[in-house]
Amino acid sequence: MADIALTEGLFFTKTGMDKGNVDRIVGDALKGCDDGELYLEYCQSETFSFDDGRVKNASFDTSQGFGLRAVSGETTGYAHATNFSEDAIARAGDTVKAVRTGSGGILAAPPIGTNQQLYTDANPLPLVPFDEKIAVLAAIDAYARGLDSKVKQVSASLAGSWQAVHIVRANGQPAADIRPLVRLNVTIVVGDGKRMETGSYGTGGRSTYGDFLKEGTWKAAVDEALRQALVNLESVEAPGGEMEVVLGPGWPGVLLHEAVGHGLEGDFNRKKTSAFSSLMGQQVAAKGVTVVDDGTFADRRGSLTIDDEGTPTQRNVLIEDGILVGYLQDRLNARLMNMKPTGSGRRQSHAHHPLPRMTNTFMLSGDKAPEEIIKSVKKGLYAVNFGGGQVDITSGKFVFSATEAYMIENGKVGRPVKGATLIGNGPDVMRKVTMIGNDMALDPGIGTCGKDGQGVPCGVGQPTLKISQLTVGGTAV
Repeated sequence: MADIALTEGLFFTKTGMDKGNVDRIVGDALKGCDDGELYLEYCQSETFSFDDGRVKNASFDTSQGFGLRAVSGETTGYAHATNFSEDAIARAGDTVKAVRTGSGGILAAPPIGTNQQLYTDANPLPLVPFDEKIAVLAAIDAYARGLDSKVKQVSASLAGSWQAVHIVRANGQPAADIRPLVRLNVTIVVGDGKRMETGSYGTGGRSTYGDFLKEGTWKAAVDEALRQALVNLESVEAPGGEMEVVLGPGWPGVLLHEAVGHGLEGDFNRKKTSAFSSLMGQQVAAKGVTVVDDGTFADRRGSLTIDDEGTPTQRNVLIEDGILVGYLQDRLNARLMNMKPTGSGRRQSHAHHPLPRMTNTFMLSGDKAPEEIIKSVKKGLYAVNFGGGQVDITSGKFVFSATEAYMIENGKVGRPVKGATLIGNGPDVMRKVTMIGNDMALDPGIGTCGKDGQGVPCGVGQPTLKISQLTVGGTAV
């Protein structure tokens, strides 16, 4: 792998640790275990925020550390620290040995290496001077305020990070990855003297700031945030009840991520706490519904060359033509379920153990034109953008709030509505998909997924979808 030499220099040459000694410490710690690894991490990150015409925050942070994991059966021993030394790793090894069962486990085979490189290894932080970053945020503020007299508040932010990881195993070659990540966000508040509404837009990916600081990119972000805000300023209270619902392409795939994706992660299914448990090979969605998780898209926010156990990411088909055909697996759950790892073992940092997680999760396109889908609805809701939501993995029940939505009347998109929430059950909703658009799109690079207190970058996507019946919670009297 291209990043091995770089990370070995960072974690061994610069720290004074001897690679051979570390290998022996890890081998001794994992003797008699079923699996485990030493995860070394170094990360630089920065954020800049500009609010109401001035710099509100500018920060820079450096973090580093290691996590040593030993796995025996279903039990995990984990120890982590923020200093790199052979003594610290040895002490961690003495701690994780406690999970040994005494039965003499045989270490699982290491991941097969990869030569793929899905993104640059350049560090985005020093490539653009501080003054230039602030100047772009100031230009965003000035441009937004000049577009419309209704603009009352503008908030813009830039965030970037550069993460280096190096994974040491007792019985295999090391794995490494260099991961850049950047994001641009714009939020605009508009008012007409009677009410105020908000619109926001963000974009990002695994790259340097490059394209995201170009005038065309940030102006497009401002234009979209203002459009959403002005649409919401014209909105009326949403009606409630059972109705047909059309979901727009791209970011609305966050509903698919939450209501279906989490339920297809290996740990929930091994423990039989998912609504999809024991349904492998069965019809769990309407025909035509194919759901994929793919971590191999170049430069995407949710992509990874390797996961945080060293397994190369891949394209995983989870639901095919409505049939459940796969789960997302880390190494622990794959071994216990007699399945193969899918490159889905992810962790927030060296202080966290890996869990099966999504990367870029989306539904494939169908054959319907979006206009045809809208025309087929006599009365319903067209949800284009979503905010927050809650999901119960065991039952599959979810509640999502729409930040941009419209009523559909006699096949035509009508006035925007506010306060609409979608309430349903993930597996049930997937069975009620009746039309699938030909316009699948991925989100612009803004997703963050939370699970067990850990947050990781992710991507979502879908085409325009028609759901035959869904409960809409509204605020109209």
